[in-house]
Amino acid sequence: MAYNSLYKLFYKDSSGYVKEYENRFNNEESVKLDIFIGENQAFFCPDTGVYKKLVSIEKIDKKINYLYSKLPKVAITQFATRCLIDEIVLTNNIEGVHSTRREINDILNNIPDNKKKNRFVGLVRKYKMLIENENIKITDCEDIRRIYDDIFSEEIKSDNDRNLPDGKIFRKNTVSVVSSTEKELHSGLYPEKKIIDTMERAIKFLNNRNVEAIFRISIFHYLFGYIHPFYDGNGRVSRFISSYLLSKNYNNLIAYRISYTIKENISKYYDAFKICNHKNNKGDLTPFLDMFLDIVQTSLSQLFDALQERVCDLEYYKDVIAKLPGGNKGEIYEMYWYLVQASLFSDSGISIDDLQKCINVTYNTLNSRKKQIPADLIIENKYERKKYFMLNLENVKKYLK
Repeated sequence: MAYNSLYKLFYKDSSGYVKEYENRFNNEESVKLDIFIGENQAFFCPDTGVYKKLVSIEKIDKKINYLYSKLPKVAITQFATRCLIDEIVLTNNIEGVHSTRREINDILNNIPDNKKKNRFVGLVRKYKMLIENENIKITDCEDIRRIYDDIFSEEIKSDNDRNLPDGKIFRKNTVSVVSSTEKELHSGLYPEKKIIDTMERAIKFLNNRNVEAIFRISIFHYLFGYIHPFYDGNGRVSRFISSYLLSKNYNNLIAYRISYTIKENISKYYDAFKICNHKNNKGDLTPFLDMFLDIVQTSLSQLFDALQERVCDLEYYKDVIAKLPGGNKGEIYEMYWYLVQASLFSDSGISIDDLQKCINVTYNTLNSRKKQIPADLIIENKYERKKYFMLNLENVKKYLK
């Protein structure tokens, strides 16, 4: 059952509105923040519904970890890369920034050689850090600015350098969030001194280990949007930070599902901001917490379903491979095995270089073995100058008759 916001209660039951606010604010379960939303002190009051969602999230995460443990390392890396590409395309799309899967894939495959020639290199590089389980420091405002610079400085410089931060750390002028009809929906905090002070308080709360991690991540996501420290890129920086923090507390694949789920529930996402920003909601951030828990729960559920389906398919093809041409030979079976994983878990396939590393043979030996597999069983994709291969699962059927 959805949390009944004070914003809605104000119109439904004006007589009981003040009393309900006082009950929530003074509830022993309430967590009060050293931050004000307008004229009201921010707080949230986790109810039974919130805790049920928390338990559900932890249960699904354990189920994902079990499936994860059954997968080969190559499959995990391929699936993570596939999800990463989707996440970047969608986090851009939410902000009206166009990017394609192929464009992101090309950057990802050429990161060592790419000196920020493409506007999305910083964003791709940062998300790639999540696959590699690197730590990112978030203890002060300078850390937030560093994340922003790593992701967006080159992109925004090339698009419109007037949108680059012009203050000591953040922006020094005003900024507004507007609708498609140019109606102001929210005005970010101002002046910069207030932005810095409020962000420092938000970061302090984010690092308060006395509060459940998922609660801190959810509330910080809201606060970042409320503060709106930059002229441009706020949404993508905020979603990246949430993805990073979630990856440190749950299976790290969750980092590449958040934007997908937000995009699917974009109206609820924006409505939660609208409700919590409004003066009639009196600083109660529980509606946003409730919505964000739904986002995480849905993301994990969809991730579990996607992995479970692929694990079942992998088990099936593990037995089928031996029935394919040459599949009864150990070295050809091994080729099929990696090509099947590429079909099920990757977006573009497995490269010759990666195939060589997996099988640990020379290029000539690999090529010789590949020729023993019928051409109609291999799909070849080309990205820039590299070739990628996967098994044609549709054509597998005709060899099993």
